[in-house]
Formats: sequence, C-alpha cells, structure tokens
Amino acid sequence: MTVTNPARERLERGEVSLGFGIRVARSVEIARAMRATGFDWLFLDFEHGAMSVETAAALSVAGLDAGIAPLVRVPKGDTALATRLLDNGALGVVMPHVDTADEARKTVAALSYPPRGKRGLFGSLPQFGFGAVDPRTIMATLNATNLIVVMIETATGVANAEAIAAVPGVDALLIGTNDLALDLGVPGDLGHERVTDAYRRVIAACRAHGKWPGMGGVYNQALMQRYVEMGCLLLQAGSDLGFMLDGGAQRTTFLRGLKTPP
Repeated sequence: MTVTNPARERLERGEVSLGFGIRVARSVEIARAMRATGFDWLFLDFEHGAMSVETAAALSVAGLDAGIAPLVRVPKGDTALATRLLDNGALGVVMPHVDTADEARKTVAALSYPPRGKRGLFGSLPQFGFGAVDPRTIMATLNATNLIVVMIETATGVANAEAIAAVPGVDALLIGTNDLALDLGVPGDLGHERVTDAYRRVIAACRAHGKWPGMGGVYNQALMQRYVEMGCLLLQAGSDLGFMLDGGAQRTTFLRGLKTPP
C-alpha cells in the first residue's frame, strides 16, 4: 500500500503547503470539507487546544481517507505523545519552542525509526490500512513520508537557526510568529522589523541546508504576502474558529446593512 503525504508533496514541488487549524471542530467531516476547499494538511493542536487523543486519532484517519495530511502539534518536548499520535494516523509532528540543535536532534531521534532514530515499532497502522506490513517497509516508508517540523519561537531559536536547520531529519522550520514577537519585545507587532529580520535569518538557514521554511500565526494578508514572497512555504493558513468568526461577521455586517421595506 502506498502512503502519501499531500503536505510534503506540495513542498517537494516547491509550492506553498497550506494547513488548516482544528480548534473547535470535532467531527470527521471537517477533513473532507477542508480538502474540498484546497487545504493540504490539518493542524491538530495539543499545545493550546483541548482535543483528546481519541478525537485526534479519528480526525487523522479521516484525513488519510480524504487525502489531507494530519499533522499534530504536541507540547514542548512531549515525544511520547507525539509517537502515540503518529501510531494512530498522523503524518507529521510540529514540535514547538525548539531553541537548540540538541533539542532538534532529540526530536528527530524520538520521532524516527531506525536507523535515523529510536522510535518503537507498532503494527496495524492506519497509514497502511491496518494491514500486516513488513517492519522494514513501515520504517522506510514513514521515515520518508512523515514531516518533522520544529518551531522557532524565540530569539535564541533564531540565533541557532543555522545549527537547527543543519540537523538531519528535520524537514521544516516553522516560525511561531506571535510567541517570537513576544520574545523580541514587540508583542502583537507581527510586521515589526525585528520579526521580519528573524524571518530573513530563518529562511536563509533553511535554504542553506535544504529545509522548508514555514509561517504560523500570521493572518493579515499583506504580512502573509510579505513572508511568502520572502520564501515561506509551509503555511498555517487559518483555523476553524477564526474562519467562522470572520465569515460570520462579514455576513451579519452585510445583512444588517441592507435596507428593509418601510
């Protein structure tokens, strides 16, 4: 059985890979709906969200069936939760607050099968339709298919971006823009020159080592355009609650502005 990762395939073609955050949605229909609207990956958030492992597993299997890649963000350093989610259908992990190359190496080692890492083997994986698969095939296929994404969210992480990007097995460096702006002393100012300079440095590090640069937390279209034109490809492009609030506000503003008969 062939395992594909639509998020990774976009990146390998040099195209933007678009992620949709799941914050309040809990039913599996969201996977097909977001695939239909053109997204490449689901962003299942265990760092800030209230989602259960059971729900994440159901959404991950739904994503596999729908052709949209399920990626999970775990709390900082929680590789045990990460591998549990990978065993239940996820096609990648987003590890927040990675500040050093050593942290990146530990992440890769925990999330990768031998010979790259030390992840334990588990059978009957949903990525293979729960069928019996040769262990060597499982390890080689998922090592090549899964995405390992580390988040750069501090000045320390930016300073170490070159060393982090050089770590074998790291696929992408995703800038957590809100936390980065906070750490840089400009909270909420996501277009500040300090933030823009951090993007330049991280993108340059990625280019030097063949990794994909990413953007998270930026939803202003002018700023999104700025950072994409600078080179960001892995994009956390929005979330269910944000889309509902924006769309709902636009619709109610329009309808309340219509003139009714006297």
